[in-house]
Amino acid sequence: MPADLSARPAGGRTPIVIRLLVLATFVVILNETIMINAIPRLMTDLHVTERSAQWVSTAFMLTMAAVIPVTGWFLQRVTTRRAYALAMGVFLVGTALSAVAPNFPLLLMGRVVQAGGTAVMMPLLMTTLMTVVPERDRGRVMGNVTLAISVAPAMGPVISGLVLQLGSWRWLFVLVLPIAGAVTWLGLRQLENVGEPEAGTIDWFSVALSTLGFGGLVYGLSRFETGNVTTPALIVVVGLVVIAAFVLRQRRLQRTGTPLLDVRVLLVGTYAKALTLMAIAFLAMLGSMLLLPLYLQNLRHLSPLATGLLVMPGGLAMGLLGPSIGRLYDRFGGRLLVIPGSIGVTAALAGFTQISLSMPYWVLLALHILLMVSLAAAFTPVFTLGLGALPQHLYSHGSSMLGTLQQVAAALGTALVVTVMSARTTALVEDGIEPATAHLDGMKLAFGVSAALSLIVIVMAVLLPNRSHAPDESGEREPQLVH
Repeated sequence: MPADLSARPAGGRTPIVIRLLVLATFVVILNETIMINAIPRLMTDLHVTERSAQWVSTAFMLTMAAVIPVTGWFLQRVTTRRAYALAMGVFLVGTALSAVAPNFPLLLMGRVVQAGGTAVMMPLLMTTLMTVVPERDRGRVMGNVTLAISVAPAMGPVISGLVLQLGSWRWLFVLVLPIAGAVTWLGLRQLENVGEPEAGTIDWFSVALSTLGFGGLVYGLSRFETGNVTTPALIVVVGLVVIAAFVLRQRRLQRTGTPLLDVRVLLVGTYAKALTLMAIAFLAMLGSMLLLPLYLQNLRHLSPLATGLLVMPGGLAMGLLGPSIGRLYDRFGGRLLVIPGSIGVTAALAGFTQISLSMPYWVLLALHILLMVSLAAAFTPVFTLGLGALPQHLYSHGSSMLGTLQQVAAALGTALVVTVMSARTTALVEDGIEPATAHLDGMKLAFGVSAALSLIVIVMAVLLPNRSHAPDESGEREPQLVH
């Protein structure tokens, strides 16, 4: 059936389907980091240890890593409306369960259910965008997407700091519930189906390998700490071995059946470079999101709310600049944005290596804004360049691969900065250095490692093309918009 071109955006406007999906994605992804400030409250209210309480964030990330690889297959098998209804319905159930959970196990279950719905939303948004938005407008529209996938995690701690200042941790879920419900209702009223679902069976062995491999990798990375390296390292190695088996299984299914996650996306050079850049940049962002609050609260003794307010301008700048950066990409291409953006990321992280107990707050604010704006300048073009280099039938798999690697990068970034910081701090304390000074030095070294890794971002930025074009697919029809 030919595409319904009347449903395409007129006059450069963003399609309503994309606006709805961006709004829904922002709401669900916000919850990935919204519990970071609630750990002390959970320990008191639910009588759990700090390590147990940390699982409200770890379990969310773990579930995302395990579920996202399946979404590439899933999104090709169901309609847009059905995928949206399932994702938001599952998210609402998880949010309601978390809000009323009488004990910690039920709260944890609610977070896992929440994450199951969230895992579908980002690949659904990216796949739909690449299908319905013409290439000439993708940068502008992808700029709006930056708000959902990059700003939402950064705003989670800010919002939770404000809510926790006024009330119980349960309000973090109670307030989200009606908003998510309204977004779900609005979406189901106005959302159109994009394309036709394909027939195909699922390979459950691949599902098991994906869950154990990616889930095990993220779990192992999240367990790293000073004095406990061997066991997490072993889990990480096992996870990598299972992922290797998963990849071999997908290569076999590409020849004989339907792969769960089509790894041929990695053979597309521009996509592979974009994926590498995104992973390292996301690692740097999540690492700084962890280190900066620790520095501000533990060493500068700011409250969670004050900490959130200090980092809020950077998150807002990142989101507000997204559409403008997208329009610049549409006009001039990616290199004008990605190369300066990658240099800005390295410069900001290098600046954070100079933190001290007396550094003016305006300097910290300026460095954080530079980091967030630089990441925005890189994220929007790189998303567009990477996915734009894929043929249409691989959009969903490319989006799933991107989402999976983001979760792995988040876990790796957290593990890396915590391990480096803790090891350095412990070594200095043992040498007789005062604990606060040792802690500060550990943080500076962790920022230094992140800055060194971000040099890879600059290299990938230089190697990326200015524009990307998907290979011609003979016999491919235009995307169908089914009412």
